[in-house]
Amino acid sequence: MLVLITYDVNTQTKEGRKRLRRVAKLCVNYGVRVQNSVFECVVDNAQCRELKHKLTNEIDREKDSLRFYYLGDKYKTKVEHIGAKEAIEVDQPLIF
Repeated sequence: MLVLITYDVNTQTKEGRKRLRRVAKLCVNYGVRVQNSVFECVVDNAQCRELKHKLTNEIDREKDSLRFYYLGDKYKTKVEHIGAKEAIEVDQPLIF
């Protein structure tokens, strides 16, 4: 399934900047960054629960926030890209 993850981490302190880097690194391990604090992750249910658990433990709930948008398996009909940044197929292999 495709899960869109967005986050807002308060970076006014050194600890906040560290949290931001850790949150971003976790998301990179599961998906593709499509905007600064937005990731598209194609994961199964177990991976989704694992990622959500890790991210929830990483943030400061008083200062930061996470949003999860569950787009399911038929996400290709639900996502439209317009603009300069080239859209990628998140479920296809990346060749460097």
